[in-house]
Amino acid sequence: MSRSLINIARSMLVILAAVFSISVMAGTPQQNKDGVTVIYLDQHGGHFTAKDTLAGLKEGKYQFVITNKADKLVGFQLQHHKSHQLLDMFPLEPGETKRSDVVTVTEAGVRFRCPINPTPWYDLDVIN
Repeated sequence: MSRSLINIARSMLVILAAVFSISVMAGTPQQNKDGVTVIYLDQHGGHFTAKDTLAGLKEGKYQFVITNKADKLVGFQLQHHKSHQLLDMFPLEPGETKRSDVVTVTEAGVRFRCPINPTPWYDLDVIN
């Protein structure tokens, strides 16, 4: 094999190992003793990050726990994905953590964003 092909093969192995390790590290949200799945989100003043993977969610009862990691006031707005019915909305001071109401998520899904420091909608619309 030529040296460039060996370098390409090594690079591909490194990339595959990184992707595999990230997917293994991300868990799935767990149900608590009341049958409610808790999703932990961090709001960074322009985007959200999730503790667990949000792929493959099932219909059921959910609660969102949001922590403000920004150095300013942020908010959380949760809507039904299709009808846009408001399910919950509240502000968060810097460093504050709040829990949403427990909501029932159907196959239609939900979406969330920060209405104070506008972020794009995060759509959770692939519910099994």
